[in-house]
Amino acid sequence: MKLNIAEAAVRQRCSMQPRVGIILGSGLGGLADSIQDPTSIPYQAIAGFPSTTAQGHRGSLILGTISGVPVVVMQGRSHLYEGNSIEQVAFPVQLMERLGAKSLIVSNASGGINPRFSSGEVVLIDSHINMMSRPWKRTGNGESIDLPLRHASVYDEIFQRKAIEIAAKSGFALARGTYLATLGPTYETRAEYRFFRWIGADMVGMSTVPEVLAAIDLGMQVIGFSIVTNVANPDVITKTDHAEVLDWAKVAQQRLLPLVQALLPQMA
Repeated sequence: MKLNIAEAAVRQRCSMQPRVGIILGSGLGGLADSIQDPTSIPYQAIAGFPSTTAQGHRGSLILGTISGVPVVVMQGRSHLYEGNSIEQVAFPVQLMERLGAKSLIVSNASGGINPRFSSGEVVLIDSHINMMSRPWKRTGNGESIDLPLRHASVYDEIFQRKAIEIAAKSGFALARGTYLATLGPTYETRAEYRFFRWIGADMVGMSTVPEVLAAIDLGMQVIGFSIVTNVANPDVITKTDHAEVLDWAKVAQQRLLPLVQALLPQMA
């Protein structure tokens, strides 16, 4: 019922049917400026749509075109640490799919765990580790059931290859890595960084995984990008604040924007 009401609210303002959904994370909302013929809808105007209180998340759903491809873009996201349930965080993805999007691009700002990375680097997410302590559930036959614990291929391998090729033609190497999601909203201790690296994580953040699981549940193809905003050294005490995260995310937009613009026609 909520999806029907939310869809009607969007359709009243824009009848365009998007083909790709895009979620813009911390500091990446400026990518929305590249949307042509945009229709911007505040989250508060869409029934059931969770609001966002995090700095750097503007809180608008935008429909328009990028590189000639109809898109629906979330300019900012909600997080579990803001008091939302996993169902609330997944709701926007369900709405995107209902509007017509069959593919999803997710992006986020993250802390670097892999010492090979540098601040401001764009990393292709090829896998994730879910440490949010929140099981994703879907509804089937009137009952809540758990998704399978193992997904064969969460992040679309064909899209990944295309993104790597586009980056190479643009003059930079697109690194790949495993994204680890925590509940937040705290940054990690040095001991936690060591543990995360030991279990195979390359970057760590507080979002993305619930949205990706919802998209996979809906049969959507997914590709993810993470902006490394600071690289941790567990042997040296350093201080990280959200302003630094936003600054590095803005730097990374210079590479992420043309990458997404070139990738979209191939996804559609």
